[in-house]
Amino acid sequence: MPFGAPRRSAVLILAAALLVALPLASAAAKRPITETDLFKFVWITDPQISPDGSQVVFVRETVNEKKDGYDTALWIAPADGSEPPRAFTSGPADSSPRWSPDGRQVVFVRAEGKKGSSPQLYLISTRGGEAVALTELPKGAGSPDWSPDGKTIVFASRANPKDLEKWHKSKEKGKGEAKEKAAEKKEDAGEDEEEERESDVRVITRATYRLNGAGYADPTRPSHLWTVDVPAAGESKPQPKQLTLGEFNEDDPAWSPDGSQIYFRADQVKEPYYDLPDNDLFVVPAHGGKVQKVVSIEGPIEEFSLSPDGGRVAFSGYLNGNPPRSHNQTDLFVADARPGAQAHNLAEGYDGEVLAGLTGDQHPPRGGTPKPIVWSRDGRALYLSTGERGRANLMGFDAATGVASPLTRGDQEVIAYSASKDASRIAVVLSNPLVLGDLYVVDTASRRLTPLAQPNQELFSQLDLTAPEEITYKSFDGKEIHAFVQKPPNYKAGEKYPLILNIHGGPHAAYGYTFFHEIQWMAAKGYVVIYPNPRGSSSYGQEFGNVIQYEFPGDDAKDLLAGVDEMVKRGFADPKRLGVTGGSGGGILTNWIVTQTDRFAAAVAQRSIADWSSFWYTADFTLFRPTWFKGAPWEDPQDFARRSPITHIENVKTPLMLIEGEADYRTPPTAGGEQMFRALKYLKRPVVMVRFPDESHELSRSGKPWHRIERLRHITAWFDKYLQGKKIDTYDVP
Repeated sequence: MPFGAPRRSAVLILAAALLVALPLASAAAKRPITETDLFKFVWITDPQISPDGSQVVFVRETVNEKKDGYDTALWIAPADGSEPPRAFTSGPADSSPRWSPDGRQVVFVRAEGKKGSSPQLYLISTRGGEAVALTELPKGAGSPDWSPDGKTIVFASRANPKDLEKWHKSKEKGKGEAKEKAAEKKEDAGEDEEEERESDVRVITRATYRLNGAGYADPTRPSHLWTVDVPAAGESKPQPKQLTLGEFNEDDPAWSPDGSQIYFRADQVKEPYYDLPDNDLFVVPAHGGKVQKVVSIEGPIEEFSLSPDGGRVAFSGYLNGNPPRSHNQTDLFVADARPGAQAHNLAEGYDGEVLAGLTGDQHPPRGGTPKPIVWSRDGRALYLSTGERGRANLMGFDAATGVASPLTRGDQEVIAYSASKDASRIAVVLSNPLVLGDLYVVDTASRRLTPLAQPNQELFSQLDLTAPEEITYKSFDGKEIHAFVQKPPNYKAGEKYPLILNIHGGPHAAYGYTFFHEIQWMAAKGYVVIYPNPRGSSSYGQEFGNVIQYEFPGDDAKDLLAGVDEMVKRGFADPKRLGVTGGSGGGILTNWIVTQTDRFAAAVAQRSIADWSSFWYTADFTLFRPTWFKGAPWEDPQDFARRSPITHIENVKTPLMLIEGEADYRTPPTAGGEQMFRALKYLKRPVVMVRFPDESHELSRSGKPWHRIERLRHITAWFDKYLQGKKIDTYDVP
């Protein structure tokens, strides 16, 4: 678990169009980007093209009026770009739109936002009118998928028998009568009140019992599959039917093309953290019955898709290594859709990362970012996104040979997409360093792109943004490292600037050509920013990604320092004004680097780790498998101590800021910033800790908008104080 053959002319047009998509404006009329521009951003996500390829419905996301959350609503646009998009639902918490097979209706998920309410499925006609509720289950409903005949929807819900019993009782007796009876019970028998009360005391029996951002797990409420009939006009709301039972979660339901069966993923192991990742593909009759395992590999099955004739299934996943690896490059497999079928790795000769994205801070905070595996109409090709060297594009694979050819090219990231039924058109959200995320339709035959929505165009036309420079350099041992350099908009050649080394998390992730507000903001503040992909980064091959196993942090930190050397050598950076920051895996590398060198004038470690042993005990996922460490802390205490920044804390002279989310279960503050802060205070070294209430590990990406702004301000203020000598007393002891 991480701390995430085209026509050449069309390809060139695509690459150029995306990098100059902003309208022309004179340099004098433009202004630097600000931290508060985040409040004005509009995100497009979950683009769903209609089965006939004529329309696209998508989720449009904005910061809410209080700037403490996000609003989502469905919008719709013709796929030929002939008309601008228009609002389709009112929001403010609508998501997951899915077209009916005939294109006349859309089912989606709506969260009412009322206390105690749960997200439910709603239906809306494409011909207009108000959305109507399709479900009202306790614990809600999600992941809808239409049957091929359009008469039934399968979905997932966590309602357990006790929830359902209460729900049915409430429906039968009515709310008023239920309240009266509850009051009578309280008078007649105190013990009955205790029986009705659901305790909030948690009895923990599993090693993974809470998840960052989601809170505490409830093993009494596994996700199961349900179906609900689609009512005809004027019919009353139908009653959902539970399709599967048991103690295990079932995910991502999908109908077989003939509508007779429903496929889903599951890991039917009660305590899976003792073994290497390994979930399988299952099938159940559409009307209920025996569940059968269809395909299994020695590793996890992730995204999957049935061929048009239902005879084959394509899926992403990987084969566990022997010995286990810390990084497993995701591949593309194909198998017959029948029990016991053997899977063939189509991407075995392809060294990119299947369905990979890039690290950034402007992926949609709330809406989904689906990246399906798409079959061509004749079943001979598969279309999906892949990551290669800081880019993420759509790729086509021959379904028999695995030969890969680009469907899109360019310095960009494919954020989300979906395809028409015949795969002739793909609706896709694209981002690059100058574009937050625009909506296009790709013609898979001609590779031509049609723009549908560019919601940030007016704002971005006012901003003085520049694209990063792509560089490579040699590390200490001669290994080539790929990096990006963002210069200030008014950069003057020959002038030496304060430099910020920005380190990605993961550690198996990658920076690249996607819009990155934080980095643009730092450059606008007068900094040159280098953001490298050191060894351990994904999208550079299996060997490059896994080489840091049992040595993180280590040589990857040397790769990063070599990048700083390169910036000084090229004359970009003032060696006396160097800063370093990073989050998660980049946070521990920041902590580590300041224990190894005094060359940085300031550092900001975000959601970091100080002590690997403490992290092993408290993170929201386990390290029971020998992937990052060969054993438990007491079995090899020297190794845990050797790689822990807190072991070397006395070496730290660099002024250090520690940014922590108080609800971060991935890198708990007790295992990271709190330790560094207390130790450095004891040593009387310059240190400050900035804590964000109620924020998880996702603070920088999907935290409350105001908190995201304040985070950016604190980071740059710390660097302004120590790299630019500005008088800032916020961090002085009062």
